[in-house]
Amino acid sequence: MSEGRGFAPPPLVWETLGEIQATAASFPGGAIDLTIGTPIDDPPAFVAEILARSTASRGYPPSIGSVALRTAAAGWIGRRFGVEVTPDQVGATIGSKELVAGLPHWLRLRHDDARRDTVLHPAVAYPTYAMGARLAGCRAVAVPPTATGALDLDAIDPADAARALCLWSNSPGNPTGALDDLEAAAAWGRARGVPVLSDECYAELTWDGPPRTILESGSEGVLAVHSLSKRSNLAGLRVGFYAGDPDLVAYLGQLRKHAGFMVPGPVQEVAAAALDDDDHAAAQRATYRRRLDAVVAALATAGLPTPSPGGAFYLWVPAPDGDGAGLARRLAQDAGVLATPGATYGSRGAGFVRLALVVTDDRVAELCRRLVATG
Repeated sequence: MSEGRGFAPPPLVWETLGEIQATAASFPGGAIDLTIGTPIDDPPAFVAEILARSTASRGYPPSIGSVALRTAAAGWIGRRFGVEVTPDQVGATIGSKELVAGLPHWLRLRHDDARRDTVLHPAVAYPTYAMGARLAGCRAVAVPPTATGALDLDAIDPADAARALCLWSNSPGNPTGALDDLEAAAAWGRARGVPVLSDECYAELTWDGPPRTILESGSEGVLAVHSLSKRSNLAGLRVGFYAGDPDLVAYLGQLRKHAGFMVPGPVQEVAAAALDDDDHAAAQRATYRRRLDAVVAALATAGLPTPSPGGAFYLWVPAPDGDGAGLARRLAQDAGVLATPGATYGSRGAGFVRLALVVTDDRVAELCRRLVATG
């Protein structure tokens, strides 16, 4: 096949960091890899027990999610956010990323207006929002941030709003940890007939005030997307859920059934138990809070003052000279720290690096020691 035809999927940024990876690996004691936000702490002890005794692997699991899983998700939403939803307003996902990537395509199939071809997403963001638009044959239009990092809804061009298929919010956000005004986002979407998709997978790790959900403003025209990857350290089991507008949930449930999207039965049992248990999530929050505070202090000593995030387990570190790629190289050389250049998350992130604090406590202590030594 000749070159230049068709769609060529780009590599993930972590597949392009070979030189920086080699530099960090050569540091005495090896690299401290803070690139991919994959949890490393133990999941709840009951996970292995449920997987071992479950008989749910014998038959096809319900694509929308078992009654037990959807009931547990609705109960968690009620306890965590004080919002009442019914199990019928919940659907299971194979983790949250597949839903993020697939929703624009499925919404476009549902829409009877071909002019709705635009996916609005945060300008500094997880790349899958824009990739989902590309996979659906849509335009991806970045919404700039306000001074606090929230979506600047007033900056959306009316022409783009008229073509919008959906608006994505991510709060707390990856990579910045910023918090959106979810009530304002929901109101913006309802006024224009645009579904608002609220990626809330870091909601349990909200540091500034209580956790928030877009469902606090009602379910009409909105979906909240959640994952157990971060809350319960279950990234490897791939399970999450969406909740909100009953018509949209029913549509997605039927479509996903035809497409064969199913969370394995034993995993659904684990997810229901994990959502019913708040103690392990509270312990994990305390662990991440401790790690964040320690590294923020070490960065300040190293001459890299970094604000504490509004949420999530990332630090969005400003490069003193505005060169995030240069800072990533310097951290690798001077401290053996492997960081993600901020331009990965959009051109507005070029002056930053992202640190994902998903390493063990002993490596956090080593990280702090190395950073302080560079100061």
